[in-house]
Amino acid sequence: MSTTTLRTPPAEEAPVPDASPRPARRRGEQSRAGSLASHGILTVASLVALFPIAWLVFLSLGPDKDDYLHPGRIWDTMTFDNYSFVLQHTNFFDWMKSSLIVSLGTTVIGVMVAATTGYAVSRMRFPGYRKFMWVLLVTQMFPIAVLIVPMYQILSDLQLIDSYLGLILVYCSTAVPYSAWLLKGYFDTIPFEIDEAGRVDGLSPFGTFFRLILPLAKPGLAVAAFYNFITAFGEVAFASTFMLDDSKYTFAVGLQSFVSEHDAQRNLMAATAVLVAIPVSAFFYLVQKNLVTGLTAGGTKG
Repeated sequence: MSTTTLRTPPAEEAPVPDASPRPARRRGEQSRAGSLASHGILTVASLVALFPIAWLVFLSLGPDKDDYLHPGRIWDTMTFDNYSFVLQHTNFFDWMKSSLIVSLGTTVIGVMVAATTGYAVSRMRFPGYRKFMWVLLVTQMFPIAVLIVPMYQILSDLQLIDSYLGLILVYCSTAVPYSAWLLKGYFDTIPFEIDEAGRVDGLSPFGTFFRLILPLAKPGLAVAAFYNFITAFGEVAFASTFMLDDSKYTFAVGLQSFVSEHDAQRNLMAATAVLVAIPVSAFFYLVQKNLVTGLTAGGTKG
């Protein structure tokens, strides 16, 4: 009786895993080269954005009005005399008072009107509500030169020429339409169930709006407030036309006093511009926490 021996082929050796596997890249994570490229681009963009500000501050330290033609001379003659001259021998503080009155007035009135308008269009369905928003958008298409003459006639009939209230109303007429569109988009992101809950609790429509909706809309309100403030603070054409008394000039108009037909005191203009930027920077610092959130959230729902 014969026996056969079955030979089993030797098992193939399993591949030895790499002792140090590469870590898997997480979703959305950049490579080292991509990260360096992004940081490089952001650094260059930051330098481009900061250069005009640094250049303005540098020119404001030059003692002569023509130092901008030879900026290298400023290094040896730097002085703060331009700032002291602007603060002591110009109407700087009158300009500041006028600018703050007009800008803050435009911000408060404009945001209140825009908030109620945006909320009404977002929540209520009345005949022509879509056309109403398009009308607001169309008003932004008219250039300032076309609006100055009729606005001047209206303010003259109302005896509001050379008054802060007249200029505030003019600025609101240009800032409110855009702010209403912005806030309407933000109110659309707030659930309608919050309004229903307020009515169940016995709140009136105004009570629901002021006590429930506005606290949730702080980021959108911050963006609208910043837009209204900047619109009024830096505008020149309306302010120079409707304000006749030089003590009521805003900063933007006051800067023109340094430029005449045959002369331009650019060193004093630079110093004034640096001082003008302080209130705007302070206002931006106050609203910066809600600014980015409001800009992005308002466009998530049409």
